[in-house]
Amino acid sequence: MSWLKGDFWLLVKISTAYIGAVIGAGFASGQEIMQFFILHSGKGLTGAALATLLFTYLGGLVMFLSIKIKTANYKEFLNYLLGPRLGKLMDGLSLFMLLGGLSVMMAGSAAVFGEHFGLPVRAGVWVVAILTSLVILGGLEGVMTANVFLVPLKLLAVFLISLAALGVGGLPEVPEVLQSPKEPAGGVAGNWIAAGFLYVSYNMVVPVAVLSSLGRSVSLKLGIAGGALGGFLIGLAVFLVTLAGLAHMPEAASYQIPLLYLTGLLGPLFSLFLGILIWLAILTTAIADAHGFASRLAPGGGSLYRFWGTGACLLALPLSGLGFSGLVRVLYPLFGYAGLVLLVGLLLLPFTIYFRKIKKSFTF
Repeated sequence: MSWLKGDFWLLVKISTAYIGAVIGAGFASGQEIMQFFILHSGKGLTGAALATLLFTYLGGLVMFLSIKIKTANYKEFLNYLLGPRLGKLMDGLSLFMLLGGLSVMMAGSAAVFGEHFGLPVRAGVWVVAILTSLVILGGLEGVMTANVFLVPLKLLAVFLISLAALGVGGLPEVPEVLQSPKEPAGGVAGNWIAAGFLYVSYNMVVPVAVLSSLGRSVSLKLGIAGGALGGFLIGLAVFLVTLAGLAHMPEAASYQIPLLYLTGLLGPLFSLFLGILIWLAILTTAIADAHGFASRLAPGGGSLYRFWGTGACLLALPLSGLGFSGLVRVLYPLFGYAGLVLLVGLLLLPFTIYFRKIKKSFTF
């Protein structure tokens, strides 16, 4: 029974690490889901289903490869996946993006503190910096434990808000085309298939950095199960938010924070609930960014891991002063381009492994 309990908690730790790296401020605000899925009308639900399949498959695949080649950070993972040349380029880019992503989360916390809670803006930056540093000081176990407590809270909040909004509006009657006041129907991609693939690729950089650091820590069976479970729960959250958004279109499309409109229908308590949800999403993503950065520069863990993790928080502080919207505008396209390279590499991985085996069998 103790074996079952130990395996269960390890499964939870792996899946929450994956979820925590994906569900950030853009997801919790509803804006990502609006652009990638809701504006595609009924076909957006099909796109959300496609994203669910991809998140589930890729989560299991990343854990499979990480455990097979026993990675301790994403450099080893990228070199195997993309080859030494492209892997080295992606390694440097990912390191910069993790630090940039951490600064975005600090700036996002400042925005939530100022605009939603009416608190001092800089306090939002320092609270995330301090809490992230404290978690990193606990090592890999500290990161995993923090995710076990924080990620289920934000996932449950997403589920509750979506289901409550569906309870108010009922299931959507989806027309063929939905026009919104600010965006043309169709969102950021031309069709639902492209939207599903782009959304997943855009969100894979940080999860790869986090999951690849676990390659020496878990068994193959648990690793694959944890990655797949985390991916499925991410997809389920995407699907529910898409469904709730469609039930309240076109009104929800006119809001910068679509989930704020949905929670407004449920009363002021839910609006406070949403603010806490967005901030939790920011904090868990900041932890994932700092962990990915530290595990890359100190794959052995220990005091060097703690040094680079807390150092990342300090290095990100000046950048966070540039503001949330400005940082998102500059850095997030990089996440998208890098994510596409990763996605292609991961989807081609089974063929890559197959041809490597053939080449090896013909080598004397």
